[in-house]
Amino acid sequence: MCGFIIMTAKLLLTLFLSSLTGVSPRSPRVIYVKAGEMVALYCPLNGEDNHCDAELIWTSPPSQKIDQTPNMSSAEQRHRDLLVHGRSLVILNATANHQGNYSCSLGNTSTHLGFRLRVCTKQSKGCEQRSHYPMVCHSQEACSLYCPDVNTPAATTPNITSNGVIWYKEGESTPKANYFLSVEEKDHGVYTCTRSYLYCGQIYNMTFTVVLDIQPKEKPKKNPVIISPQSGVIHVHLGSPKVIDCKALMYSDFDEVFWFSTDSFVETNSSFPVFYNYTNEINADGIKMASLVFKELSDEDLLKNYTCKLQTDTGGPNKRHHQLVPKLKRQVMGIVRFASAGGAGGCGRC
Repeated sequence: MCGFIIMTAKLLLTLFLSSLTGVSPRSPRVIYVKAGEMVALYCPLNGEDNHCDAELIWTSPPSQKIDQTPNMSSAEQRHRDLLVHGRSLVILNATANHQGNYSCSLGNTSTHLGFRLRVCTKQSKGCEQRSHYPMVCHSQEACSLYCPDVNTPAATTPNITSNGVIWYKEGESTPKANYFLSVEEKDHGVYTCTRSYLYCGQIYNMTFTVVLDIQPKEKPKKNPVIISPQSGVIHVHLGSPKVIDCKALMYSDFDEVFWFSTDSFVETNSSFPVFYNYTNEINADGIKMASLVFKELSDEDLLKNYTCKLQTDTGGPNKRHHQLVPKLKRQVMGIVRFASAGGAGGCGRC
């Protein structure tokens, strides 16, 4: 019972804090950095209402002191390993002493955002994987390796300038280009990119690991199409049965071919005088067929417009329709007249 009361009290406290303007009870964002490297924390908080002019304040672990004094001299800046500029807090050379909780807030308001910095060493378990970024390229195609820009200093940070990016492939000692004109299977593997930054005459680095996977070249996508019947006119006999096959070449299980009659769908129920049946696949080429079946053609059937429609998702989120409208035309049976081989003037009818 006591445990239930404590849990209820914690829940009520969280809900109460959430109801207050500007309070953020959410968990801090965890950020990983390799020991000896640079990392930047960015605070996206914006002032609202009567706090629009509030000063942004950073707090750090007890082991660190954040000096937010503006307009410091170059000599003072050289001895600092933790810089604050606007919404960015930059740690130049991360050590175990920098590990801990950081937060930014607007003045003395309760609006805040938390960060939990974890400094990774060679002995850290599972920490290295946090800086691994997967990438996929297709064989025999151009491929550009992209170096992540996660937690990098803003371009507007004073006195910090980018000094370029260098790539290495795991197991090789010479720098690699980050562009392949035609990538091959042998190019797959683990690549490391190092972003370097110049600050007060000193170089600081950030390294990331890109895991490149080479997959087979994708086959060009083809659009589904109705391939038969080709003619727009189909000759029929009144009172006789008739089957009209509509064949379509399809490349997706989501494509569909069906029959439409003037203003309604043709039924698939074979008990109807007119219906259609569907053959999922004729062969491995992806040809599918919808057969329109007339049990006994009537004059009423000739007055209707029957349309074979192909519905496909190819080309975007909205379904597109391709259709073929055959015209049913009555074929008149001829009457053959001939003269008899008998006496003159005699005639006969067949």
